[in-house]
Amino acid sequence: MKKLLGLVLALLLTQAAYSQTEGKFRYQMDLGFAAPKDGGIGAMVHLEPQILVLDNLAVGLRMGVTGMAKDVTYYEIPDDYEGELSGNLSVSGTANYYFNYGKGRVAPYIGAGFGYYALSNVDVDGDNIEDAENLEASFAWAPMVRVGVELRKFRIGAEYNFVPSSNLQNVNGEVIGEATNEYFGFTLGFFVGGGRWGNKY
Repeated sequence: MKKLLGLVLALLLTQAAYSQTEGKFRYQMDLGFAAPKDGGIGAMVHLEPQILVLDNLAVGLRMGVTGMAKDVTYYEIPDDYEGELSGNLSVSGTANYYFNYGKGRVAPYIGAGFGYYALSNVDVDGDNIEDAENLEASFAWAPMVRVGVELRKFRIGAEYNFVPSSNLQNVNGEVIGEATNEYFGFTLGFFVGGGRWGNKY
């Protein structure tokens, strides 16, 4: 009986301490800030299921939403604002390589992706954004690169999305210029599944 309990305990400890394992699935979620290339601020959220093709290499499918305000100025009197609002939806194939090899709880990584973006950019002048109609989305393929570090189940990262320029519309849906869509992102997140980073023993 003691030998059986000892064996079970050893198996549990090994599982708890074992690093990421080839063939397993993991699911990650990232929240963060977006910084448009030409200035502004935004927010982003990503969901990304992955499969570990190697202990330190994961491929996945990132689904993201990003909203940004570019050069927006708010006037308290009168109560309105002007500038450019933009948003995108994206689906990207990704790959992350982790520099860990089961030797610690910290796993730096580099990654890249390539995906399809649905884009919308609206120029607003005053408080008439509620009147926006007939807006049309633009679509583009674009690459993304990222770096970061994972600690057990948590992650911090930085990325750059090389999204090409697209149409800039007014609230009536008329094309009035071109909008720059490249942006930098800083993210915090976590993952479930796949094991966790740590010493094997």
